[in-house]
Amino acid sequence: MISDDYLKYPRRRYGMDHDRYEWSMLHARAKVAWPNGARIALWVTPALQWFPLDQQGKPFKPLGSLQTAYPDLRHYTLRDYGNRVGIYRIMKALDRHGIKASVPVNAAVAARHPSLVRECAARGWEIVGHGLDMDHLHYEGMAEEETLIAKSLEILRKFSPVRGWLSPAKSESKATLDLLAKEGIDYVCDWVNDDMPYPMKAGGKTLYSMPHSADVDDATILIGMHHDEDELRDQLIDHFDVLYEESATQGGRIMPIPLHSWVIGQPYRIGTLETVLAHIMRHKGVWPATGAEILDAWKAGGGA
Repeated sequence: MISDDYLKYPRRRYGMDHDRYEWSMLHARAKVAWPNGARIALWVTPALQWFPLDQQGKPFKPLGSLQTAYPDLRHYTLRDYGNRVGIYRIMKALDRHGIKASVPVNAAVAARHPSLVRECAARGWEIVGHGLDMDHLHYEGMAEEETLIAKSLEILRKFSPVRGWLSPAKSESKATLDLLAKEGIDYVCDWVNDDMPYPMKAGGKTLYSMPHSADVDDATILIGMHHDEDELRDQLIDHFDVLYEESATQGGRIMPIPLHSWVIGQPYRIGTLETVLAHIMRHKGVWPATGAEILDAWKAGGGA
C-alpha cells in the first residue's frame, strides 16, 4: 500500500520544477534578427580534449574514454591524434569558407600544447572552457568543483578571454551554473533542450544556455551510435535544411556543428565535414560566427 505522502510533491505546479529559467515554447517567442538579415547563424565547435592515461572514470566514463587495461596506448594515442593532426584538417576546412570556430578546450590541452591554443586564438577562434580534462567530470557532491572551474579558466584565460563553457561530457552538479557565473562566464552549452538561447538564473546573475546539440555531434553519431560517415553527412544536412526552412517564417535560427578533432579530423572523415560545409555555405543568409558573437546578436536582435 502506497501512503498518501508518496504522491505529495511540494513543487507540483504548472511549469518547471526548478527556478533556473522560465518555461516557454520556441514558436511563441519573438522572432530573432541576425546581422545583415542572415537566416542561419552557423556555430562550429571542434573540441580539443585530453583523456588521461590513468583515467579513473568517476562518476562515469564519458564517450571516447580509454577502454582496455592500463596502459591503453591504442585509445590514448588516437585521442592525442586529434590535437596533433586532426585539428589542422578542420582548420583548413573552415578556412576554405571563412568560418571562425568556437573551440572548447580542456585546460590540460592548453597546459600541454600551448602553441595549439595560441594558433586557435590567432585565427580569431573563440576559446570556450571545457573543464580540466575528460576525467574530471562535474557531479553532485564533488568537493573540488569550485577549484576545478577556477583553475581551468585561469589557464585558458592566459590565451584569450573566455565567455563560454562546455562541461566535460556536459556533466553538471547543482552548483555548476552558480560557480560559472561567479567566474564571469556568460553562456553554457550543457543543456540541450532548445534550438535557441535562453536566460538562466545562476548565483544572482544571468547565464545563457546555448543550443549545443548532442544529436548532431560527430562523436555521438559515429562513435556512440556506430553510424557511418554518410549518415553523419545526411543528418547534418537535414538538420540545417529544416532550420533554414523554419527561418523563412520564424526568424533567425542557429545551426550547431559540434565536432571532436580526434573523430572528424581523420583523413577518411574530413571530406564529410567539407561536404556539409559546402552545402550550408551555398545558401544565402548564412552567418558563420562564434558562440559569443551569436549570443550578443541574439540579445540585440530581439531574443533577450
